[in-house]
Amino acid sequence: MPDQITADCVIEDERWEAAGLEQLAARAVEATLRWHRIGGEVVVMGCDDLRISALNADFRGKPRATNVLSWPSVEHLPHPPGARPVMPDEDELGDIAIAYETCLAEAAEQGKPVADHVTHLLVHATLHLLGYDHENDPDAEFMEATERAILQDLGIADPYRETS
Repeated sequence: MPDQITADCVIEDERWEAAGLEQLAARAVEATLRWHRIGGEVVVMGCDDLRISALNADFRGKPRATNVLSWPSVEHLPHPPGARPVMPDEDELGDIAIAYETCLAEAAEQGKPVADHVTHLLVHATLHLLGYDHENDPDAEFMEATERAILQDLGIADPYRETS
């Protein structure tokens, strides 16, 4: 049985309240951590494109909007490409920021429900907090397979499936 799972939300952009970010974050973080059979705390900040652009510039040197950013609380141990990372043993797993305008635009462009797209991005970001990455093909394939499995448990369609 996993330890306690907490997803704390900080709403900087009020539009996230109407979009149900608190419930989406709780659902995504809980599903991801339960899938790994661990507990922990994640802080999710719902912001706008302007704020995430500043964060992206400060932390990644990329002064433009992006959909989601994550900051793990611990430095992760190296793992072989395509292997499951070693799970952190800290309660505080890290922070996530998610941008309203970018998420809505991507969901519309991809023909997906906003809630499903946001849930996918939060699962993806939570996996980054756990040490997953997509810096090489084996790691990207493993991360995407893990995302698919967690999202399937939530009843959300495969976000990587090609549509015509």
